[in-house]
Amino acid sequence: MFSGEVWNVFLMFLCYAYVLFTIFVSGKVDRFLHVSRKASRKFLHVMIGNLPFVIPFFTSNVYPVLVATPFIVVTFLVSPYSPFLGIRRKLTGLASLTEEGHHLGLVFYAVSYTVLALVFASKPYVIAAGILPMAYGDAAASLAGQRWGRRKYKVFASKSLEGSVAMFFVSFSSFTVGLAFFSTLYSFSAFDRLFAVLATAAVATLFEGVSPLGFDNIIVPGSSALTFLALGGGV
Repeated sequence: MFSGEVWNVFLMFLCYAYVLFTIFVSGKVDRFLHVSRKASRKFLHVMIGNLPFVIPFFTSNVYPVLVATPFIVVTFLVSPYSPFLGIRRKLTGLASLTEEGHHLGLVFYAVSYTVLALVFASKPYVIAAGILPMAYGDAAASLAGQRWGRRKYKVFASKSLEGSVAMFFVSFSSFTVGLAFFSTLYSFSAFDRLFAVLATAAVATLFEGVSPLGFDNIIVPGSSALTFLALGGGV
């Protein structure tokens, strides 16, 4: 059997390997599956959004933070703002995903996960309240809006009603499934928190619709997690 620290380090490096593999696949998926670069970026968002499901298996709260923090640095170094062009060239797959999206979008995503992990590592379902709507809901909003979006509206950036509807339903369904998973590990009923999940999805949809480009990766996770907490989801 592994000791506690050995297990935590093993699990942390397993998360690193998962993220790096996801980045690698995301950089290639458009070529092999003939999908858009936007779909590749959203694949990356969704897959990284699954990390909160690993957090309950750590035995120390510091390790979820250590999983996320390095990727703030990595995503910044491959962004157009990086002072090290050699690093961008070596990580061209991730750099291209960053540059074709919002320049600091992936950095903000890593920051959001890090802050949530720092504050709520002992309650990963609260982290999931912030991350799952951003990972699954925002991806659905973007792809549905691109494919079917006809009714446009604009606050700070152009969005579509169809994309916002997809954002709401996918945020609600993904977080409901996530909460059902966490309820098997923690002493609460997912059913009792359905209203909090519904409100979380609604707030995530609202803020995604009014957020400036790229900033939704910070605004949506923060507002979603706070809504879930305010309605008793973190008790």
